[in-house]
Amino acid sequence: MARIFLTHTPEMLRNYYGDRAVAGLKALGEVVFHEDSRPLSTSDLIAASAGCQIIVSDRQTPGEAELFKQADDLVAFVRCAVDIRTVDVEAASEHGILVTNASPGFVDAVVELILGFMVDLGRHVSHYSHAYREGRIPEARMGRQLSGAVIGIIGYGAIGTRMAEVGKALGMTVLVHDPFKSITDDGIEQVDMNRLLAASDFVVCLAVANEETENLIGAEAFGRMKETAFFINASRGNLVDEAALEDALWSERIAGAAMDVGRAADQMPSPHLARLSNILATPHIGGLTPTAIEAQALETVEQVREIVRGRRLHNAVNAEHASRLKRLAEG
Repeated sequence: MARIFLTHTPEMLRNYYGDRAVAGLKALGEVVFHEDSRPLSTSDLIAASAGCQIIVSDRQTPGEAELFKQADDLVAFVRCAVDIRTVDVEAASEHGILVTNASPGFVDAVVELILGFMVDLGRHVSHYSHAYREGRIPEARMGRQLSGAVIGIIGYGAIGTRMAEVGKALGMTVLVHDPFKSITDDGIEQVDMNRLLAASDFVVCLAVANEETENLIGAEAFGRMKETAFFINASRGNLVDEAALEDALWSERIAGAAMDVGRAADQMPSPHLARLSNILATPHIGGLTPTAIEAQALETVEQVREIVRGRRLHNAVNAEHASRLKRLAEG
């Protein structure tokens, strides 16, 4: 049977993997656990996974070139997340090691969080609650109704597509900017970035994070938004120039913001931004529901099942270079 190393800390194991997925892995091989509370560095991962053919990795544990160079027994690196920017796929391919990632099973969970952000921002829910907790009676403010408002969605991937559907169902005007997609839905207006920023009451950033989209939303973008508009980031912190966002919030250039991600550890919101009174911040919990987490965890179990049979996977990142897979089939 294969030896499988699971990189999740005990806390991650509870929150991001779960008993059913662990039981599924145990049925496929000997599972070695990471017992420490801290995420693994590459040198620690090399030592801890020695002798293992498969690594099932949490989103914080990198797959660096040195791992693939030194892990003589490793056949596959299975990421329990969509994002593989910290995995050196080229190095893995050079050594014949398969790399996989998970499907976005958290789409509905993230969309629901964004919806909650929009209601909270538009109706000042957290503001009122905070005042009452401090023993003050807050002054009632005029709120923003979602029906009839304009939502601008940057990025039309799985989450953006679902968010657009929800926006339409709520009676919102839906604008989308994505230069890599052609949208044929009559209920959605595909626009350039400048039009989206200028017209939207809620700007929702759901673009893919890569080198081209680093600091996609900066001072110029915030300057184009309406002073009554809200900005929401539920994708990755790398997309936003945080200094520009902080300036826009301090100067009240925009009405407020919400973020589930940022440039702090594990893509969490940066504390210096989260402390501002006109921002809502959550610690990267968009996909943290049992349904969403189990979907990805159980997907990795199915991937491991196919790997131990020596089969290539449809969602493998480098299937054509996974020459070590035959070791498991031969074993």
